[in-house]
Amino acid sequence: MNYSLRAAFKPFAVSAVTILLGMYGTTSCAADASAPPATPAITAPPAGEYHIDKSHASLQLRVSHMGFSTYTTRFSRFDATLTFDPSNIPASKLVTTVEAASLEMDAAPKMCTDIVKGPQFLDTAKFPQIVFRSEKIRMTGAKTFEILGTLDLHGVSRPLTLTGTYNGGYPGMPDMDPHARIGFSAHGAFKRSDFGIAYGVPAPGTTMGVGDLIDVTIEAEFSGPSLTTTAGKSH
Repeated sequence: MNYSLRAAFKPFAVSAVTILLGMYGTTSCAADASAPPATPAITAPPAGEYHIDKSHASLQLRVSHMGFSTYTTRFSRFDATLTFDPSNIPASKLVTTVEAASLEMDAAPKMCTDIVKGPQFLDTAKFPQIVFRSEKIRMTGAKTFEILGTLDLHGVSRPLTLTGTYNGGYPGMPDMDPHARIGFSAHGAFKRSDFGIAYGVPAPGTTMGVGDLIDVTIEAEFSGPSLTTTAGKSH
């Protein structure tokens, strides 16, 4: 390219760069303007009474089946009420009620479900509810604890200890979740023979039968005081 052509091309090049920079700046501002608002900081949930959110909760049981597998089942209908203060977790109180007949055994033959829900196992007609009540909560870490309580099962009441973790919570979110929410994970185990359910327990030294030890895993979210109630108390 000779000198005269370069001289003629230079103003055009500068103008093109200026236009491109202007377009980029406009596009960037438009993108920023349409970006979603930042998520507000999460603050601690308030103290109060909380009820389980059944759409975000599960109660699973695991037991050895003849030593060949660890069979997993669950209860589908249960309720729980929790008195909770995040600044004083040991003062919490929990009552959980389970409908014994809601035991789900996916794809199991009717003969098996009849046995498990009948007099040989749960005897749901005679003992329709399983109840756990906390008696003491002992902290083992900043958010981990043991729940010492009583399990009422099959007409027998015996102590049961659950290990739990407080997963956090918030006081609510305007236009989305108008109530406080908290979440927990918990785990425990007990021998069914301690509650008078010994049918099919393997003989000593064998695994032929349904295991005695029942492993329990719980995941639960609870809904608590409303944002309006919390705001009213703060004024």
